[in-house]
Amino acid sequence: MTTAYWNRVRSAEMRVPQDRPLPDLTAELTTMLGSTDPVERDEIAYPILATWIGEGVYDDLLAGLGDGMAAGLTQGLGEAGTDSVFRRSFSALVIAECIARDNERTLLPQARLLEWGDRVSGWLVRERDVRGFVPGKGWAHAVAHGADAIGTLAESSHLRLPELTVLLDVIADRVLLPTPAPLTSGEPDRLAAATMAVFRRRLVPLRIIEPWLARVTAAATATAPEGEDPYLSTGNPEAFLRALHLQVAFAPEPIDVRADLLLELVASLRTSNQTYLKLRV
Repeated sequence: MTTAYWNRVRSAEMRVPQDRPLPDLTAELTTMLGSTDPVERDEIAYPILATWIGEGVYDDLLAGLGDGMAAGLTQGLGEAGTDSVFRRSFSALVIAECIARDNERTLLPQARLLEWGDRVSGWLVRERDVRGFVPGKGWAHAVAHGADAIGTLAESSHLRLPELTVLLDVIADRVLLPTPAPLTSGEPDRLAAATMAVFRRRLVPLRIIEPWLARVTAAATATAPEGEDPYLSTGNPEAFLRALHLQVAFAPEPIDVRADLLLELVASLRTSNQTYLKLRV
């Protein structure tokens, strides 16, 4: 179908068209998730799929749809700077919508959600294309979209302390991975938001959070090898610590460990910003 066809769908409040079978419509929208045209991808494919999922159109097909999106996470995985990133990144957004629907209605067995969690987590730490906005093609934003999926997964009642602890480790793994350039398109903030989703479950105690935070702090203060740009290894952990401090301090819904965690974060930031704190104006 042409873009004009899908624009008519959007104009009709994204109601499901009756002139074609749903599987055909879904297959076309799924293909468009990997389009290099930001209109097709960002304004047509993703919002229509998200709307249909949220309205229950796929309730009886949710497992299959999510499985298809999980498969999309592997397409071209390991590449960087190629167009395959769009399919992976936007598949993560759609699988997050599937998880959100189950969070609302409990439509799927625990095993399916845990499998999706494994697939999303494995992809996020293996993703090498960390571009944010791609000129002429729009948002790639794989790390940000992966963080969003992790945050939605953290809200699932299927996940308890062991699984939530794994999600924290996945977030830390992603933050600590060196990147060709520091992440500057909101990714540290989105990863911090995913972390807050874990904390809001009120299941992870401070005794687990403290060593996890110490690991990130150590990366933010690590000494780079001679001749290497230190910000390629320390910049992302430092940005994450700042983003997390901001969200813990000012989130409208305080977390249980807020007071103690703020003290820990302040100590971490003092450690990683010693040079600036010694400055005299």
